[in-house]
Amino acid sequence: MRKVKYLLLISLIFITFSCTKKVPKEVYFTFVNNVDVFSDVLLSDLIVDTNVELINDIKIDTTVIGNKNIEFDFKYNKRKYKKSFNINIKDKVKPFIYSGSSKTLLINNDYDFCDELIIGDNYDSYPKCEIIGSYDYKKLGTYDIKIKVVDQSGNEAIRNMKVKVVDKITPSSSTQTRVEFSDVINEHQSDNTTFGIDVSSWQKDVDYEKVKEAGATFVMIRLGYQGSVTKNLAIDSYYEDNIRKAKEAGLKVGVYLYTDASSVKEAKEHALWVIDVLGNKKLDLPVVFDWEDFPKFRKHRISLYELNEIANTFIETINNSNYEGMLYSSKTYLENFWDNRNNYSVWLAHYTNKTDYDGDYVMWQMTSSGRIPGVSGPVDINILYNK
Repeated sequence: MRKVKYLLLISLIFITFSCTKKVPKEVYFTFVNNVDVFSDVLLSDLIVDTNVELINDIKIDTTVIGNKNIEFDFKYNKRKYKKSFNINIKDKVKPFIYSGSSKTLLINNDYDFCDELIIGDNYDSYPKCEIIGSYDYKKLGTYDIKIKVVDQSGNEAIRNMKVKVVDKITPSSSTQTRVEFSDVINEHQSDNTTFGIDVSSWQKDVDYEKVKEAGATFVMIRLGYQGSVTKNLAIDSYYEDNIRKAKEAGLKVGVYLYTDASSVKEAKEHALWVIDVLGNKKLDLPVVFDWEDFPKFRKHRISLYELNEIANTFIETINNSNYEGMLYSSKTYLENFWDNRNNYSVWLAHYTNKTDYDGDYVMWQMTSSGRIPGVSGPVDINILYNK
């Protein structure tokens, strides 16, 4: 079902001429004038009422705000005519400020609220941000400020924040509860589930024979990552050993790339790089797009729409090869950042014993503090749902 949001302003426009001769007076159109940016719209959605036959029901490009002229062909009494009309594409969505209501700073350490908070917009790649009020990061105390973000269409969002400047920050003492792989199997086993882990160089040497004996049937392996400083792609130092040993143990395998791609061009390059590194190796599970740099979202100078285009480009490029693409993300970001408009497979990260995420997903990363024979330290445990 197409989701199209219209403003209520509609005008009645009568055709008075065609490219060859005047159209009979009884021919009429009623058009929608205003459309939301990024709406999924066909020509027929914009014509509320008419007594003619459209020759082609074209899709309307709504990715750029402003006035847009739409020209189309129609047929009346077996004769063809042309017609055009204008629509106004508008952005009515407020920017987002995704953060808590307070921030604690260590004295003499300033903080760039505009670039360090999760701030962005659906359309504007770099919305204006300002701090209303003041604080002194060199003086102990609690300060009240506001963060104001305005996009190029004038939509604005404001967040009240308390800034606490302290002389000591006590590290959090909270620890994740250890989760045994066997307990996960016992609690979640069904005809529709299988169980596995995901690994990278953090797990170092893994004994996959023991992993399989513990009940795992698959492993997701980090193939590579994008360096945070150089921005170059690098192969995970344990990738080759992991994929070889997992296959030798009879486990199903898939791979993921940890990437900070900030353009469609870069996303395609990253996907092609992954395909090249794989070198036609057989995979049982998807190639996963893993983008997690949300805390510095504004620094990437991309909109939410562009972020989703980046993911779509990566996954589509993978799908056009011999592999299947997949999107990885946490529940929070799946609900607030990703639209997954092409309905790609999703790998959900939600660290809980029972997820309340109501979107579609085929794999669930349910803890990062798992324990399984064959891995010396903590490891992510995943549940795969059979198609």
